[in-house]
This record gives sequence, C-alpha cells and structure tokens, in this order.
Amino acid sequence: MPIVLRHPAVIVAVALMACGLSGCGTINGYLASGVSDYVPQWMGGMPADAPPRPGTAKYDEYMKERERKRLEPAPPKEASSQASTSSLDAVH
Repeated sequence: MPIVLRHPAVIVAVALMACGLSGCGTINGYLASGVSDYVPQWMGGMPADAPPRPGTAKYDEYMKERERKRLEPAPPKEASSQASTSSLDAVH
C-alpha cells in the first residue's frame, strides 16, 4: 500500500512547487521595473545619460527642455570650414 500512497503525495508536491514558481514570475515583473533604476551602470544598469521614465515629473521637464532646444534656430555655419575643404586637391 505505501506505493499507492506515494504517487499522490509526489503529484501534490510537484503541483505546489509549480504554483509557487508561477507566482515568482509575476512578482519579478513588478520588481524589475523599479529596481532596475537603482542598479549601477557597471553592473548592467541604465547609463547616466538615459532619459527619465515616462510619467514622472523629471520626464515632463526633460520633454519641455527637448522641445525648447528643437525650436531654437540653428547656429550659422562657418564659411571658413567650407572654403578650407574646397581648396584641397584630390589624392590619387
């Protein structure tokens, strides 16, 4: 009789482990979005020049600054840099 009683116990143990592991997957999905901001760059985290995450106050400031820079007129190009390149002879 111990053989018959052992099979349901193994099935229940495997089912409990499977349910426990499936719960870890959803928790890790929520943790990864917040914890990844605090991982240093040398360890694979976000670089220092990465833009802030959408939905934060810093993101709104970043987008306003980006729009302001986009609307600024472009600096005039220097004529001296074009003249110096046109005087070069072709190399054969």
